[in-house]
Amino acid sequence: MRDTFEYAVLRVVPRIERGESLNAGVLVYCRQRDYLGSRVHLDADRLHALDPTADASAIARALQAATDVCAAEPGAGAAGREALGSRFRWLTAPRSTVVQPGPVHTGLTADPDAEADRLLRLLVLPVGT
Repeated sequence: MRDTFEYAVLRVVPRIERGESLNAGVLVYCRQRDYLGSRVHLDADRLHALDPTADASAIARALQAATDVCAAEPGAGAAGREALGSRFRWLTAPRSTVVQPGPVHTGLTADPDAEADRLLRLLVLPVGT
């Protein structure tokens, strides 16, 4: 049986004024399976092609913070203590920072964890990896 899931891409926009972005992660939420997960991958070479001065370490920490909220890690703060759906909505709320969520999309899946892996390969990792 397949259940509805929602997902969003995490984008890195190193120079807001230019509007260029790099996909660096995915967030996956499936209410029926009580699942909220993320996958992140920051390609520093692609990042520096967009902005040679971008702070890859700081951006990696911001991506890790999103992962920590998904996993309800103790250091994730108040957002990490919310219910799964609330965490997903908080993570996908529009913001004008270097790490931004893309639009929320839906699909059907029998395995949301495997779906997160698939979406990472499809939408984030370089083609052929």
